[in-house]
Amino acid sequence: MTPKIHFIAGLPRSGSTLLAALLRQNPRFHASMSSPLARMVSSVLVEMTGEDGPLVSPEKRRNVLLGLFDAFYAEENAARKVVFDTNRGWGARLPLLAELFGEVKMVCMVRDVASVMDSFEVVVRRNVFSRSALFLNEPERATVYTRAEAMLLPNRTVGYALASLKEAFYGEQARSLLLVEYDHLANLPAQTLALIYQFLGEPPFEHCFDTLQYDAPGFDAGIATPGLHLVKPSVRAATRPTVLPPDLRDRLSQLNFWRQPGYSQVQFVRHAGSGASGGTDGAARLVIESAANEGEPHHLNTGLQSLR
Repeated sequence: MTPKIHFIAGLPRSGSTLLAALLRQNPRFHASMSSPLARMVSSVLVEMTGEDGPLVSPEKRRNVLLGLFDAFYAEENAARKVVFDTNRGWGARLPLLAELFGEVKMVCMVRDVASVMDSFEVVVRRNVFSRSALFLNEPERATVYTRAEAMLLPNRTVGYALASLKEAFYGEQARSLLLVEYDHLANLPAQTLALIYQFLGEPPFEHCFDTLQYDAPGFDAGIATPGLHLVKPSVRAATRPTVLPPDLRDRLSQLNFWRQPGYSQVQFVRHAGSGASGGTDGAARLVIESAANEGEPHHLNTGLQSLR
């Protein structure tokens, strides 16, 4: 049987691989880069609900999908107590996960969308002799504007991740989500990880932030985007000038919907109080807060009304 499983989702270039690199320091945990399991689950479900769907009962479908999780993580089960599966599509499959596992815990890494796109752009420009498979053709690769537009398409790298996150953010299982800003993990990694452990209900573990090891050169070479999943040895917040034109950066920053979190029951890692510091010594302090008090949910009248 699969060990306890948690999920990592959210936006690309927002620290999900960094988070996995840190979590895997814990000998109880298995964590890695994005896995194909979410797509496999969807493919199997399509087959079970197709032409022969009437022959496969809902209970059989549930058992088959649980068996898929068991088989996929059979090796990890032998040595680990907890598995973290990463895929940005899990947000759109949250109701299915809740049906399969009951209580679900999902950590969603987020970042200013302009910074997400800026990070992609830096990697693309660094590999000037490669034609990144993030883009389908030369018109998409042509300029920073066409590259951004391509990645924001509904079924592409950033656009799909945004839509999947938004679906979970405003969905019935939003309390299953913990949103973590990339800057919090990069600037205050010890506090951020402690809160993630608290949210997950896992016992504390002391992490080291200067001996990270994670890279996926084979995968990155396969999509002609070297360095896309390379995690630097130390957790350090770095600042540099953006490579995005000002008008593009301003437009992309308007997509940060989670920073006006009304109508959601999601939980956030945030600075304590309204200021940047929450401790009596002036040091920054992070806490988990619910967005529930920042906006009242919409209520739908699902009853029938007579016409007058």
